[in-house]
Amino acid sequence: MTDPAQPGPPGIDAYLARVREGLDRVGPEQAARAAEQGALLVDIRYAALRDRDGTVPGAVIVERNELEWRLDPYGSHRIPQATGHDLPIVVFCNEGYASSLAAVSLHALGLRRATDLVGGFQAWRAAGLPVTPPDGRPTVPTPPAA
Repeated sequence: MTDPAQPGPPGIDAYLARVREGLDRVGPEQAARAAEQGALLVDIRYAALRDRDGTVPGAVIVERNELEWRLDPYGSHRIPQATGHDLPIVVFCNEGYASSLAAVSLHALGLRRATDLVGGFQAWRAAGLPVTPPDGRPTVPTPPAA
């Protein structure tokens, strides 16, 4: 039996809220501006989601289970873009949950400028930012007629 005066494990919702306090999370437009200024956009969604919804043009695809190995500048399996610990990185998943945990994991490796995209890929797409659909033809949504 647990003592109600002693708090137990935080649970994922409380843990997620706590780790997000240490991130300077960005919205879709901020992420797009960051990428224009040299930030690395990293898509950690699994292939089925990319196949269903498409991808963000220019984003590097690194599935979540490989993230730390691919982005650690000291790692033997790093991607060429993993050039240093000062690299600004915006990680995104489908809806912005797993990416928060991933960004905190990158902080633990010394990648202090890593953050995540609030709302993930779905927020990016809803904001009308460019998406390459699964068929590979890049599209930019057209503004509504006045």
